Amino acid sequence: MKDVIKSGGEWISSIDLENAAIGHPDIAEAAVIGIPHPRWQERPLLLLRCQPGREPSAADVLAFLADKVPRWWLPDEIRFVEDLPHTATGKLLKTRLRALYTSAPAADPLQ
Repeated sequence: MKDVIKSGGEWISSIDLENAAIGHPDIAEAAVIGIPHPRWQERPLLLLRCQPGREPSAADVLAFLADKVPRWWLPDEIRFVEDLPHTATGKLLKTRLRALYTSAPAADPLQ
């Protein structure tokens, strides 16, 4: 139900960020969730499942996204995962992802 992330009073579309990420030729699937942040309220965490035999770096993905989304939409963290959970109908199970990845706030890189 929550497909937007509120970061510093601005809204980030998780769906638009996911769609931009899967445009990368090495990415098979992407999920974006908001994780707590001490300064900005939430920041995007980008979870990526790579195409078989491909291993892009986080820097490669950020460079790819740089001209596709606003700079402040770029995730503070990218994690590569083996699999992403889905519902019975094939949608990403973001409730499970939030439970797994939102237990601790991200560090504020500006402090």
